[in-house]
Amino acid sequence: MNLSASKIFTPIQDLDTELKFYVLTEKVAPVQQSFYFVNSGCSQNLRYLWFYCAFPPSGRASNGRTLGVADLEAQTVNHFPETQFQAASPFVDPESATAYWNSGPSLWCRSPNPEAEPVLVNSLPEEIIRNRTVSRLATHLTRNAGEQEFFIDASVGLQYIFGSMPVNGGDFQLWHRFDRNYNHAQFSPKDPDLVLFAEENHSDQITGLRFPILNRMWLIRRGEQPQPVFSEPTRVSHEWWDPDGENVWCVRGKEAWQTNLASRTVKKTGTTAQCWHAHSSRNGDYLVFDSHGQTPFYRGAPSSVYFLNRRSGKHLKIVDNPEMKGITGPHYHIDPHPRFCCSDNFIVFTTTIRGEVDLAVVRTSDLIDLS
Repeated sequence: MNLSASKIFTPIQDLDTELKFYVLTEKVAPVQQSFYFVNSGCSQNLRYLWFYCAFPPSGRASNGRTLGVADLEAQTVNHFPETQFQAASPFVDPESATAYWNSGPSLWCRSPNPEAEPVLVNSLPEEIIRNRTVSRLATHLTRNAGEQEFFIDASVGLQYIFGSMPVNGGDFQLWHRFDRNYNHAQFSPKDPDLVLFAEENHSDQITGLRFPILNRMWLIRRGEQPQPVFSEPTRVSHEWWDPDGENVWCVRGKEAWQTNLASRTVKKTGTTAQCWHAHSSRNGDYLVFDSHGQTPFYRGAPSSVYFLNRRSGKHLKIVDNPEMKGITGPHYHIDPHPRFCCSDNFIVFTTTIRGEVDLAVVRTSDLIDLS
């Protein structure tokens, strides 16, 4: 798609590097964000670009945001209020551009066509719910390698229930139950029976006591017990699968780590800024990440987005995001969350460069040329 000719995007150019990125300035909501970096909001051909919407002071990042979609061919932007979702659950089928999200115990989907209606895909069975509140069905919806199931890391009452939910409406399959908060579960891109997940900070809903992360990264195989990724308790953050299915990534301190699951060996990227969220290209040659540069971190803090060319070792700053005070920053998790999409041809992220929360896109080839 020719972003330069788009009527719904506005180019912003850095005067020093001459780098140009594009902001979606056609607004259907006061807050328009990129997806959390685990999932891409783009169709494979970049015709459709889905994004999170919020209408302050309504809702929060945990529940209350909705979905919008930009059609780069028709040059239109639409908002769908019926897509109110929990956590960072939305998933976009790269071929059909159908968006999936969860609400309560149920999984829904809809086409980007504004004339389409939402469709109920599947729900947790009552024998699992047992009259309890489902405050989260999935942190991030991810589909298995056979594209037949979504993984569920549900918060049901005081329990955390892991399992797989068929896209054809078939029976939910229970994998495991936990009594503390584990989340960020993600199906392997290659193995339909393997899931990466995270130990999360846990607040006891009865006593109010808070239990910190001790050993962050875990794996679970269908029919087996969970196993930690590292042999010793290791506190990291923001994990994701490498597209090869043989490696997993995470962030620790200033660096993104790539860990091979067979050998458990770790490769570090050597990022020079305080890395927060990161995402790797499919060949591993390039990394995009955000940095808050604040100690301690707070939601809505100033942030920056960087590109790392691992071939040349050069870092390139894409944008500095101003602080977003008031309720907007703390309520809606407006970190940049950059990620590669469309076969790594583009990077999508959130920016506050205009004093608003906006969706932005940059061409990967432009970043490579400058680095």
